[in-house]
Amino acid sequence: MKYLLDTNACVTFLRDRDSQTGRKLMSVRYADVVLCAVVKAELYYGVQRSSFPARNLVQLNDFFANFGSLPFDDQAAEIYGRLRAELARAGTPIGPNDLMIAAITLAHDLTLVTHNVDEFGRVAGLRFEDWE
Repeated sequence: MKYLLDTNACVTFLRDRDSQTGRKLMSVRYADVVLCAVVKAELYYGVQRSSFPARNLVQLNDFFANFGSLPFDDQAAEIYGRLRAELARAGTPIGPNDLMIAAITLAHDLTLVTHNVDEFGRVAGLRFEDWE
């Protein structure tokens, strides 16, 4: 199985490698785990708002070096449009970044690792696991 890490899973791992998420991540092959540009953008934002941006940027880039990264491409854009319309019709929208992450996950037939199961649970067909 291949996994895409959501931002909260990355933050949990970076803060505490001995967390449940950290232990699970270290038990799977890194080749079976990817990030995406949207998650990386959220993490870069967090680093820039932190008390120690230079130090945290080094840690973040070291973390990124372990995983491939997927873009928000045309296939994900098409899925995003469909999902956003479906969720709007149902009156259950989710945030735009999470919607892009869900679209990338679906476009690549991955399983999303997230603790945000309430929001991602609204996306039909999305496989996700909560490693917390």
